[in-house]
Order: sequence, then C-alpha cells, then structure tokens
Amino acid sequence: MTRNMPPFILEPSQSAWLDRFEIRHLREDELTALEWDGEFIHFRRQFEMAYREYRRGGGIPWVAVRKEDGLIVGQVFVLLASRFRKELADGRGRAYLYAVRVKPDFRGRGLGDRMMSVVEADLAARGYRTTTLNVARDNPDAHRFYTRRGYQVVAPEPGQWSYIDHTGRRRHVDEPAWRLEKDLI
Repeated sequence: MTRNMPPFILEPSQSAWLDRFEIRHLREDELTALEWDGEFIHFRRQFEMAYREYRRGGGIPWVAVRKEDGLIVGQVFVLLASRFRKELADGRGRAYLYAVRVKPDFRGRGLGDRMMSVVEADLAARGYRTTTLNVARDNPDAHRFYTRRGYQVVAPEPGQWSYIDHTGRRRHVDEPAWRLEKDLI
C-alpha cells in the first residue's frame, strides 16, 4: 500500500527561500560543522563513525547547506544496514534515518520537508521500500512532523544507548522513543 503524502505546497517566497539551500552528501572536511558551534561537540566521534560508514557504503550522511556561505543548517543520516537490528535497516529494502535536525533559526519554512523528500527519493531510487526512524516520546513537534510526512508508529523503543564523547568519556542516554515507519512505494 502506498502512503504517499499530498505534495508539500509552498508559497512563492518560501520556495525562493528554499532555493538558497543545497541538499547533498556531507564532505569529510565538514564534519566539525555538524557540531554547530560546540552545541553537539559531544557527538564528534559519532559523526566520524557515520562518515566512515558512508565511506564503506553502509550509510549516507546528508546535509542542507546554505549556498551563499556554505553554512550547514540541517542533517539527516541514513543507515542502510544494521548488523544488530535488521528491523531498522536490513541493507536491501529497509533503511534507518537518524540524527535528523535543522538549526532552530531555519525551522518552520519547509527545509526539513525538503531534506526528507530528497533522502526518501534517493532511497526509493536505490530500491529501498521502507524507512524507519525513532522519535523521542517527549518531542511532540518532531512526532507531528513525521506523521505529516506519512510515518506511522509501529513499536515503542526503550531509547537506552551509550556513546563515547569527544573527551573519551562514555555517556549514557535514556530517551524513550517511538519507532516509526513509512512505505516509500
């Protein structure tokens, strides 16, 4: 069953604003720009790991870049195949989206929709039929955004995970979430 959403309708001024941005794959020399002036420095190693996965063909890091100055204002990472959680990404027909974000000053004008449309179209062209993602239960704005785009809740996620920060310290995250899915075809 196709769950395509109606086309996203833009006002002419909004369309002109969106044309100021390019949505493309992240370049290695842009990794530190994902830290957003230090706000996300603790994820430095995760950004590097995502880029290595991209180089191996297992993922795709997308960014929204302001054309006039190269400022990265948004991102969507794609995991094509998970070694441990095939229900998220199996490398054939199901891909997992994560680290989806747009800088606050650039939200609410269609940039997140444009990024998701580009990513979803690319995955469909690669033969992927389904996308999955997790959204924190305490983030109703993001949940509404994904629901408008055709994502549906399929399971609860405990949201407990850990990572090594930029100083080498292990950090634990407890962020209960919902797993959402969308059919691309």
